[in-house]
Amino acid sequence: MVNRKLKIGIVVGEVSGDTLGVKLMRSFREQGIDAEFEGIGGPQMIAEGFKSYYSMETLSVMGIVEVLKDLKKLFAVRDGLINQWTEQPVDIFIGIDAPDFNLRLSKSIKEKNLPIKTVQYVSPSVWAWRQGRVHGIKQSIDLVLCLFPFEKVFYERYEVPAAFVGHPLAKQLPLENPIKIAKQQLGIDENQKHIALLPGSRKGEVERLLPMLLGAANILHSKYPDLQFLVPAINDARKQQIEQGVEQIAPNLKAKIHILENTDSESKIGRMVMNASDIIALASGTATLEAMLMHRPMVTFYKLHWLTYLIAKFLVKIPYYSLPNIIAGKKVIEELIQTDATPENLATEIEKLMNVEKAQIQVMQHLTMHKQLISGNTEDPVQVILQCLNS
Repeated sequence: MVNRKLKIGIVVGEVSGDTLGVKLMRSFREQGIDAEFEGIGGPQMIAEGFKSYYSMETLSVMGIVEVLKDLKKLFAVRDGLINQWTEQPVDIFIGIDAPDFNLRLSKSIKEKNLPIKTVQYVSPSVWAWRQGRVHGIKQSIDLVLCLFPFEKVFYERYEVPAAFVGHPLAKQLPLENPIKIAKQQLGIDENQKHIALLPGSRKGEVERLLPMLLGAANILHSKYPDLQFLVPAINDARKQQIEQGVEQIAPNLKAKIHILENTDSESKIGRMVMNASDIIALASGTATLEAMLMHRPMVTFYKLHWLTYLIAKFLVKIPYYSLPNIIAGKKVIEELIQTDATPENLATEIEKLMNVEKAQIQVMQHLTMHKQLISGNTEDPVQVILQCLNS
């Protein structure tokens, strides 16, 4: 037990990190640990009393080429945090996901010999690509908190301190999850078939991926005019962006496409939309894990800047991009990447999942993986963070 007030620095870069961050903050308090939190947080963390020096949106940049455009701004944010923590150090810095930014920040903390322990919560995908990063992680990170058991095994090979803490959503989301109840919670007709279209939560992602989703919706609507489409919007800016996209690309579908804006501090709209949908089409990322844990049939896709993709292709060491396939070690869900990510291909894959038998096979595989993730011997993140602090 710590006998003084702890000062904890946290940096998150997107909604999923904000969700993990707020759970961690609450966990510290539930265990009677007096702590204050500062750094870069999202709306959920801020509502919980987090002091955020910069907007979380500042870090919401994906891809090698895309990051280069914002490099000056990202360096300024990193230097701002380092200056703040040089004058008034936190006890421990916890980078939640956003590895490109957080690992560099941890490296700067070590280079400047600041009296701050460093933790990376959510391992970067070093086991999948750019494996050489593990040596830099060993030098700049005091502890890695892993969501999946295979990640801890990987780090142990390189003698990097790591703990398997599990994914909080795996424990939070029920194994029994009737879709009718989910539709009722969202206030939609439980007798209609709904397809979730998730282009992501970042402006650039929506810009890049929404046209393909709307193109697929148009193809499906021409074959199945009764289909309804649900699109979550994390905030008003994304809602307006999606509405403009529908107006420009698929004005004929305005009555069929329902854009649902987030209304609470927990940013749950994406999860609620996926839960109430019969089939999910979503950008590859953390949300694929959420869809898997809700046991809904899905197809995933991703399109990067062509140069980013070209570079990444040479660095990737595993055959899959999405978490369900990586966890299973085989193709459980269809992945449409780069040139394969077309409206025609997406519509075809969604149509395949309209076959009840095919959808059910995928659902049963999701359920099996969900059970695996909650049966492992997980450690409590707060306790391992405190052990790291005292070591």
